[in-house]
Formats: sequence, C-alpha cells, structure tokens
Amino acid sequence: MAIPVEELTEAVLALPASTRASLAERIVESLDPLEDEKVRGLWATEALRRRDEVREGRVETIAETEVAESVRRLVNT
Repeated sequence: MAIPVEELTEAVLALPASTRASLAERIVESLDPLEDEKVRGLWATEALRRRDEVREGRVETIAETEVAESVRRLVNT
C-alpha cells in the first residue's frame, strides 16, 4: 500500500535532523548511481589536478588561519 506523498512528507519532516540528512543522502544516491560514479570520477580528477598545481608551485596556498579570518570578516560585515 502506497503512502500519500503529503503524509510521507509530514512524517519525514518530524524526524530528527540527522535522520532526515541520512534519508536525503540515500534518496539522492538512489536517483542515478551511474551519474554519481561519474561525478565522483570528475571530482577525483579535479583533486589530482589541484594537487599537482600546488606541488608544481603554479598556485599559492593560503594558511587555514588566514582563510578562517577572511571568512569571519565577511560574515561579520
């Protein structure tokens, strides 16, 4: 027996946030697993490219403390 979408939505929204997040993740993963694998591959390629840029000195890294301070300034303005 199928549960009406409205009823299901109300029940899901009543769950704790961590449970809703876990459920959302599982639903998204179920949509198109082949596409998900493709996206993971693209991110892995991008991560390797960025790693190589840093190792070869083509980009300048920024210390985490500097980034955190910049974010704080942006958020507080």
